Amino acid sequence: SIKEALLAEPAAPDEHKLDEFLHRFKLNSNTRTENASGGERKRAALALAFARQPDLLLLDEPTNHLDVDAILILENLFSKQASGIVITHDRAFLDCVATRILELDRGFLKSFPGNFSRYEARKAQDLAAESVANRKFDRFWAQEEAWIRKGVEARRTRNEGRVTRLEHLREERAARRRRTGSVKLAVGSARRSGKLVAELTDVSKSFSEKNSIVKGLNLIVSRGDRIGLIGANGAGKTTLIKLILGTLEPDSGTVRLGTNLQPAYFDQMRAALDPEKTVAETIAPGSDWVEVPGRSGPSRKHVMSYLGDFLFPPRRAQSPVRMLSGGERNRLLLARLFAQPANVLVLDEPTNDLDIESLELLEAALQDYAGTLLLVSHDRAFLDNIVTQTIAAEAGAGPAGTAGSGVWREYVGGYSDWLRQKPSVSDFQDSRIKTTATREKTKAKLSYKETRELESLPKEIAALEAEQQALAARMHAPEYYKQAAEVLREDQRRNGEIETLLREKLERWETLELRL
Repeated sequence: SIKEALLAEPAAPDEHKLDEFLHRFKLNSNTRTENASGGERKRAALALAFARQPDLLLLDEPTNHLDVDAILILENLFSKQASGIVITHDRAFLDCVATRILELDRGFLKSFPGNFSRYEARKAQDLAAESVANRKFDRFWAQEEAWIRKGVEARRTRNEGRVTRLEHLREERAARRRRTGSVKLAVGSARRSGKLVAELTDVSKSFSEKNSIVKGLNLIVSRGDRIGLIGANGAGKTTLIKLILGTLEPDSGTVRLGTNLQPAYFDQMRAALDPEKTVAETIAPGSDWVEVPGRSGPSRKHVMSYLGDFLFPPRRAQSPVRMLSGGERNRLLLARLFAQPANVLVLDEPTNDLDIESLELLEAALQDYAGTLLLVSHDRAFLDNIVTQTIAAEAGAGPAGTAGSGVWREYVGGYSDWLRQKPSVSDFQDSRIKTTATREKTKAKLSYKETRELESLPKEIAALEAEQQALAARMHAPEYYKQAAEVLREDQRRNGEIETLLREKLERWETLELRL
């Protein structure tokens, strides 16, 4: 069973502590390991990690393959962890739990106080300041290059200091590391489908007497709809998509499909990729050219150029698929998907293993897509930014093998809109509401001095961040290093001092708010 397998792990926790966290993650400890789904295995691994009660918890992409319920449980537990480091592309998760963002950018590790939203704002400001500084540097460098090329004047003035400075400028410019390229995503549409894509009337589907996947569903999917499917792992989201597309026959009811449908499918299991084929063969088998669909008609593009748009260098194009990482496989599947003409796009968990920058570019491409979109995802921010309608499994539509109601209901808007409209909250959401209420009561017990301190901390942090930003802009100026060494040392000292103050004030702010 899952419990026995976890207890056999090195440094296994106490049995009662493991039982507690298995229960928190809603896992049946007697489930056989070989029968556990990917989501159940991930929950079990997380339960083991928390049951060990580490001083520092390290999590690498913990939200992959978790449904929304499990992600919210994880958020609640991780926010109570003494300290932790998490690598994740889930922006909503980072907004909830992160107090500091560490970014590895072009070989430099940078620290940003606050959650992901604050990081995005600070990062945009830093990139804008860097762009201005680079333009000034390049303009000055170009002037010096023009001077040295005059030749006679340079030799006559014998300005050796200026020549030496130019050599340093050349070295500095050569050493400048530019930002890596971005995936260039553009979703092309095929010939328009009919106005009706699919109409489901009293559709029901079950795979056993005790497990009803879909029950009495009435649904109309029209051209241009952008529908998100929300439900627990095993609730039947993939089955529902197959019913909508007509690839699976219902037990009862009727499915009427529209005309001129050309669907393209993104498989969450990546089963569509042949591990023995090269990257180039996967995109253009037997050809050096790719027909890329577009709004004004298809266009030809060399396969190496097309793969370059998805960050595959020429040498990587000849690698077999089995050598690719999870993120590279995801990009390859997207590259092949977007090379197909399609007016119905089906994306089943497309965000797994995608970095945040590629994720945001995928969002932008899908927002410009003119066809019909069916999206299965547990990424709440992604759903909010993409879909206009949500079809959600109602309470009781549980994982495969358990009794489920099979009831699906349609809501207007994305994930956040569904939360506001749904009739009741789940156990973990109710727990979060109670936790918030408890914290509010705790805040009321602060002393007068602590209350005043808590009110002043946001302004103090904002002032320190503004000073840090101004200092960074000054240190990036082209003429900065011409100043006296004492000035440079003082600026470096003050920069380190600001970092320390920010960390202390953020920790104090969190302590006063939570008072755990």
